[in-house]
This record gives sequence, structure tokens and C-alpha cells, in this order.
Amino acid sequence: MYLRKVRRLTVTKFFKYKLTLEYDGSGYRGWQIQENARSVQGTLLMAATELFGAEVDIQGAGRTDAGVHALGQVAHLTVKKALPPPRIKAGLNDLLPAGLNILRVEQVPGAWHARHDAVSRSYIYIVSRTRTAFGKRYVWWVKDPLDAEKMKEACRLFAGFHDFASFVDRRLERNVSTQVQIDAAEIEERGELIIFRVTGSHFLWKMVRRMVGVLVEAGRGNLTTKEVAALLASRSDLPARLTAPPSGLYLAQVLYPGDTAAPLTLPPPLMLAGNGKQATGERER
Repeated sequence: MYLRKVRRLTVTKFFKYKLTLEYDGSGYRGWQIQENARSVQGTLLMAATELFGAEVDIQGAGRTDAGVHALGQVAHLTVKKALPPPRIKAGLNDLLPAGLNILRVEQVPGAWHARHDAVSRSYIYIVSRTRTAFGKRYVWWVKDPLDAEKMKEACRLFAGFHDFASFVDRRLERNVSTQVQIDAAEIEERGELIIFRVTGSHFLWKMVRRMVGVLVEAGRGNLTTKEVAALLASRSDLPARLTAPPSGLYLAQVLYPGDTAAPLTLPPPLMLAGNGKQATGERER
């Protein structure tokens, strides 16, 4: 189901709601509305328009790319009439496809903005060292042996304030500052899974996927920590050639003033695949 035309809200009197949602990004061409393509924002707009029977507007805290998932995306819904939050949640979920789910609905002040009021965003990327039938669309399966300790050493270099010019696609980020504050960057092992979690002020197009690609090369033994540090010190095209696939990337949480970071949780498909525990038998290559 593609978005054709949904008029944006233009009235002066309105009500606003904060939506927290999760979605399987493998069935969408990304968050943002696109002509003749299925998007998360467009699907939400159509469901909300049907629920309220009038013009609506939905704006997200982050724009995920095609194939990228979300465990805690946040958006604001602007409408002409008020409904109780539980009714909005139930009504939208009745209209939305199975791969898109509203977790929470909260009424917020009219000036509140999902993107502008956010103070940081947290992403996770999941690399699997073993093949799984359940998690194929939700991880990056790397067949080569990976040294997680080398990946952790390289990962620590990302924390702090850096110029990530080497890690962004400059085709769409030409006039945007590439300097980003990374509040936390860490790697955790759960059985055969290697999970990269990064929290920062904002993220640029393909930035996290290129960070992951560089970390995997460090784990393969192809990049030293000194070489990774050099990618932050000067511009290089190497990270672009190492861009990780979108399948393993999740927008995990959007934080606002007063929020605390949520504990790391795996998406349901990977819990089905053994919750990251050590697989039995030989690792498949």
C-alpha cells in the first residue's frame, strides 16, 4: 500500500500526541514519505487519517533508511480533535500492518516536537557470527572470524566529539556539519551475537553503518586501532567501501530531557533464534 495524497494539517487549533513505535524496516523504503514507495511515515499517516476522519500530520524524531528497523522510534501526531491515548493506540494498531506497532501514546503540549526536542538518539547494530533462519533480515551475518576485543578497542575511539566526515555519504550531507558528539559507544557479546550500541546528539546518513563496517574490519584484523583513529583525523573514502548492510541496524531509543537510557534488549526475531546464546554444534561458514 503506497501513499498517494494525504493533506497536511493547516488549522490553528489542534491537539498533539507523542507516539512511541517499533517497526520491521525490511518492508519499507525508509521512514520518510516517498512517491510510489511504501514508507513508515506514509503508512502511519494513512492509518491516522482513517482513524480521525480528518487531516493529520506526523513527524518523526529520526529518518531511518530503507531496511533499517526501530525498537523505539518517536513521532508526534497533530490532529484537529482529541481522543484518549489508549483509544488512539488501539485504533492505530487495528489499522496498521503487522510489522508496524504503536507501543505508547501520550498527549503533549502543542509546542512539543519529536525531532527538535530530542537531546540524543541511540542505535544498535547486530552482527551475527553464525547463520540463523529466524534472524536473516535482522542481523549482518559475517562468516569470517571476528576478534571482539579488537572491535571493542576500536569502538572506544568513537566516543567524544569528532568530525565524522569520512563516515557520511556526502551526496546528501553536503551542507551539513559532520561534527557529532558521541556520548557512548560500546560493544557487547551475547553468545554468537556482537552488538554495537552508540548514543549521540544526532547521526548523519549512513554514519552508523560505516562505523560498523570499520569495526568489523578491525575484528577481521584488517584495520588497527591506529588506522581507525586516522579515519577520524582526516577524510578517507575507506568507510564508504565498508558500509554495513541495513538489516542489522535499529533505532533503539530517542531521549528527551529527563529520560534515562533503556537497558539493551534484543528484537523478538533474535530471541526466537536463541536470544544470542551460544549455538550448539559447529559454527556454519
